[in-house]
Amino acid sequence: MGVDHSECRARLTFVNERPGALAGIKVIELGSLGPGPFCAMMLADHGADVLRVERPGGTTASPIAKSDRFAAWDVMSRGRRSVGIDLKHPQGRDLIKRLAADADVLIEGFRPGVAERLGLGPDDLRDANERLIYGRMTGWGRGGPLSPRAGHDINYLSIAGVAAHIGRNGEVPTPPLNLVADFGGGAMMLAFGICAALVSRSVSGLGQVVDAAMIDGAALLMAPLVGAHAMGFWSEERGTNLLDSGAPFYDFYETSDGGYVSVGAIEPQFFAALVTTLGLDDSWCGRQNDEAAWPALRAELVERFGSRTRDDWAAIFAEVDACVAPVLTMAEAPHHPHNAAMQNWIELGGVRQPAPAPRLERTPAPMPTLPEAPAASTDSKLVDWGVTASEVARLREVGAIG
Repeated sequence: MGVDHSECRARLTFVNERPGALAGIKVIELGSLGPGPFCAMMLADHGADVLRVERPGGTTASPIAKSDRFAAWDVMSRGRRSVGIDLKHPQGRDLIKRLAADADVLIEGFRPGVAERLGLGPDDLRDANERLIYGRMTGWGRGGPLSPRAGHDINYLSIAGVAAHIGRNGEVPTPPLNLVADFGGGAMMLAFGICAALVSRSVSGLGQVVDAAMIDGAALLMAPLVGAHAMGFWSEERGTNLLDSGAPFYDFYETSDGGYVSVGAIEPQFFAALVTTLGLDDSWCGRQNDEAAWPALRAELVERFGSRTRDDWAAIFAEVDACVAPVLTMAEAPHHPHNAAMQNWIELGGVRQPAPAPRLERTPAPMPTLPEAPAASTDSKLVDWGVTASEVARLREVGAIG
């Protein structure tokens, strides 16, 4: 399919033993769910030494990672070691303070005020380490009337002005999995903020608090559409616009075998290639943006794509620049020829999963290490971070670690 495999292999150096761009950066991750672990995974993927702190007997780990046998399936826990520290035990909290005194970054995902009540807030830690970057992950943010309330991705998208615009015309909004607020607006924004703070620290010598709220990040991701709406290009009526299933040349179509293809033929040259390859009347090329004609065009596309299987259409459009692609499941994606050539999926412990991203030329990401069960490396990792074996034994005896 025209892929230069030798060039691809030259770029795929993340699978070697080089240390990664964040090598030497020490991160404490206070165990949480969702975006916090994803952010920590990203930092670990690029070489940071991340110490994941689990509460003994707690529920911060994924349920599938409660034992060594199933830990490999907890993909977001890859690349770091887990220790069990009781944050409600005075000596457990003292241990976190001691570790933070020699750390570069600390990540927490508690509700506002919880870290402070534990004595582990930014002010509690910065006196001993003015270089510490304190990363905070919240849903609603640390101020405003909703800050103490519970919430999930779907709620943050609702208040951020995102959810109302995802879905088809005349139908209820569609949950976009939990990718937009949790991971795009939350985890990735926190990872970016931490890296920005590391750059700032290289100049000032000082750390700072990085406050990433999922509602903020979700709203930020809407920036281009907010601009389009302001200029009158984007309607608030869901499912009537260029990119929200309103346009028939930017949508999904079912094939004869129950599969689907995606069509993104926005530009005129790609739309013309779509029309030609499907054998549609050439007159459609002059009516692409005639919204009154869109229902008729959609009907023709439904009929044509429904006449063959998904893989038939994939083969037909393989060498055509019409922005048409088969819709693959997560089980199928690693086996697509392009993904195989790019090696953007890896295998750890028998589990196929996405490779670290993005790709850095000079300091590529190393192959991640296997996930492990919660608190599986308590003794050995604390010793690695400067706690003596006798101190570890004493902390275990008093119940501060588990």
